Amino acid sequence: MSTTPYLHLEGIRKSFGSFQALHDIDLTIEKGEFVCFLGPSGCGKTTLLRIVAGLETQTAGRIEQNGRDISVLPPGNRDYGIVFQSYALFPNLTVADNVAYGLVNRRQPKAQIAQRVDELLKLVGLPGSGTKYPAQLSGGQQQRIALARALATSPGLLLLDEPLSALDAIVRVHLRQEIRSLQRKLGVTTIMVTHDQEEALSVADRIVVMNQGVIEQVGTPQEVYERPASPFVAEFIGKVNVLAASSLGDGRFRIGRLDLQGASHCQGHPAGQPVRVYLRPEDRIADGSFDGVGQRLWGEVSSVEFLGGACLAQMAIDELEGQPLLVSFSLNQMHDLGVRVGARLELALRSDRIRVF
Repeated sequence: MSTTPYLHLEGIRKSFGSFQALHDIDLTIEKGEFVCFLGPSGCGKTTLLRIVAGLETQTAGRIEQNGRDISVLPPGNRDYGIVFQSYALFPNLTVADNVAYGLVNRRQPKAQIAQRVDELLKLVGLPGSGTKYPAQLSGGQQQRIALARALATSPGLLLLDEPLSALDAIVRVHLRQEIRSLQRKLGVTTIMVTHDQEEALSVADRIVVMNQGVIEQVGTPQEVYERPASPFVAEFIGKVNVLAASSLGDGRFRIGRLDLQGASHCQGHPAGQPVRVYLRPEDRIADGSFDGVGQRLWGEVSSVEFLGGACLAQMAIDELEGQPLLVSFSLNQMHDLGVRVGARLELALRSDRIRVF
């Protein structure tokens, strides 16, 4: 069995004049993986995708796809299909002709093209729509057609450049799950660029978190959420409390009047060092049965953000001496514990879950 990764990026740099958009990017992607490039606008994720596609030329570095050096190959000689945010369908061509575009360019027989187009339209859930024009379709339907066109030539690599960001929220959630299901069914190696953390967490096998032209962390959705490698990752992915603290040594930290003992990964901060402690809103126990886990605290609810099946309560905790704490409650807990503005609640923090930087 080959141990060669399907896609290997080594030392990728990109400069636009004096501005360096990418700094020495190293990354490997395995065959059949669904990888998301995630980060804020301007972090370099789309530039990196375009370099993989050959639509931008890297200033330095090399790219191998399936063991072949594609570093300087033009886009037409690389093995990929691409879907853009703007759909990029030809308005004057029918849906069938849009899907068939790549196959026609490869001079495949007409009967074979027609069969493949029918197969793809069924695959993306739009059978019988071949005679329509893009303007007759909704945004979600147009993006399905763009996806069918990208898959028409059976590429080894599928590139998705923020494919869902122009769609309504409900359509976006539905279509991202369909894309993930389709990717699993076809087994096609896929890279998706997104700035939507929820999108990345829900579909990716691995997430590449980018910031200011560098990779901050590569990991599974659970890894980057539960074990962020940097303050940026901790704050960019999900909600998090950031608390000013000082190290007491041996993995212990003081926040206001509260002392917390961190897990083994919190070691290495000398006594007296100022640090920031990161804690997710859900990393607490709040059902009264603490059983010695965490430290019992009392606090007053100062605001409540209702989110449907859950809520986020901002609390003033006595021991934290003025540092507010965001705490998550399920809807059932909200009712059972009486979570409302002005209520005083007891809880315990899961100190084993803290991250310290």
